[in-house]
Amino acid sequence: MRNPARKNLPGKRAWARRCAAQALYEWQLTGEEPARIATQFLADQDLGKADLDYFRELVTQIPVHVAEIDAALAPFVDRPMPRVDPVECAILRIGGYELMRQPDITHRIIINEAVELAKVFGAEQGHRFVNGVLDKVARAVRPIEFTTSL
Repeated sequence: MRNPARKNLPGKRAWARRCAAQALYEWQLTGEEPARIATQFLADQDLGKADLDYFRELVTQIPVHVAEIDAALAPFVDRPMPRVDPVECAILRIGGYELMRQPDITHRIIINEAVELAKVFGAEQGHRFVNGVLDKVARAVRPIEFTTSL
């Protein structure tokens, strides 16, 4: 049975995404080496609640695959990626990466986690933008999840 007091506490992967969003935001603004940002975060932030391996993966692999991720996002974004709010851009890139490279995580979880991040860090209606874009990306890169019966 689940502990009701734990109901609203994010899991280790959710904490990893939360910290990765902040680290990727920094990377986008500074252009600093992602591995260095990850190391700095690990030293300066309280990441005890996070899945550290997943945090490192997101922070180091999203920049490696950023062109591929942005290409998947671009048809569903109404402006060039460099003009997207940096917070929402970081969150979209996490969601895009997960949709493309983490088939073990359902699209619903990926989108929900991204929407929650956008509610915490994004602009007032940023979560709606993130939801709409990632829903369309999910349908494009994971069509099988939308054609099978539940």
